[in-house]
Amino acid sequence: MRQCLLYILFCSLFPARQLQGQDIHFSQFYEFPLLRNPALAGIFSGNFRLTGAYRNQWQSVTVPYRTMAISGECKLLRGFTTGDFITTGFQLTNDVAGDSKLQRIQVLPVINYHKLLNEDRTTFISLAFMGGAVNEHFDASKLRFDDQYMNGAYSVSNPTRQQIGSTRFTYWDVSAGISFKTSLGNNTNLYVGGSVFHLAEPHAAFTKEYDVRLNRKYGVNAGLSAWINKMDKIVVYADCFAQGGNRLIQGGGLFTHCFDENGDEAALSVGVGGTLRWKDAFVPIIKLYTHQLGIGLSYDVNISKLTTASQFRGGFELSLSYTGLWKRLAESLEKVECPIKIW
Repeated sequence: MRQCLLYILFCSLFPARQLQGQDIHFSQFYEFPLLRNPALAGIFSGNFRLTGAYRNQWQSVTVPYRTMAISGECKLLRGFTTGDFITTGFQLTNDVAGDSKLQRIQVLPVINYHKLLNEDRTTFISLAFMGGAVNEHFDASKLRFDDQYMNGAYSVSNPTRQQIGSTRFTYWDVSAGISFKTSLGNNTNLYVGGSVFHLAEPHAAFTKEYDVRLNRKYGVNAGLSAWINKMDKIVVYADCFAQGGNRLIQGGGLFTHCFDENGDEAALSVGVGGTLRWKDAFVPIIKLYTHQLGIGLSYDVNISKLTTASQFRGGFELSLSYTGLWKRLAESLEKVECPIKIW
């Protein structure tokens, strides 16, 4: 809350040469591949997927940060040559923080081209671009200033000498990514990738005369999925991001048990595991999956320098996903081998 308030005041009231922005993140980061790398769009079994999530963070310390997201991916078209295919999709996010309700809304379409590299249709290299509009705004009436306190009492009707101009702005953002996916035998799949977000370093300030830029973010991603036997599977993920002077390293995985002896994932499956954000939080996760519907629940156990104030409490996160298969679309794609299963 305090950081958001200071950010607003600093951008609106005080001169600056350049400020640095940071992106939102989810603890169940594997559910939102487009936020990890646009070139991970379409790397799942089936030919379309819808995902939503709600995150409530820092309620034990201050006004909670609330983050919501919806994404969609669809393997829509054949490529220029046999075996290639194209994935289109979108990423919507809405992040609300602090007393002033500082809000960021992103609407980001994506297109990803998958180039087949072998005759077995198990190895692809993918190149993707994602871009769209981002809007930020806040409610200035929710802010309190020292000169609005008279005789120790605050009133919204008390005048203030602080001047706030615009309370909203919109900018355009573009990102790109590349990924490589392959199979190691019949039971193991893996991928690696790299991405660059905010290619144009868009101007992101409430006041135009201040040069506040959203720094480029560089990312490296990896994942592996392996069946141990017909009923048990492990999936691991890892990301490393650098943005300005900030670094984010996160990784984790799930052990999944399928209650169908033939490994039919349409039957009930249960996954348990966790993720770790380095020097920030450990996140235990449980996920249920049945008939293409997945439900994930996680909780951040804070291990950062805020542990004294937070008492190790971070925030809840709930995710819902649905993965489907349109037979007609699959036939039009000439039964392209579906890349690595991510869940």
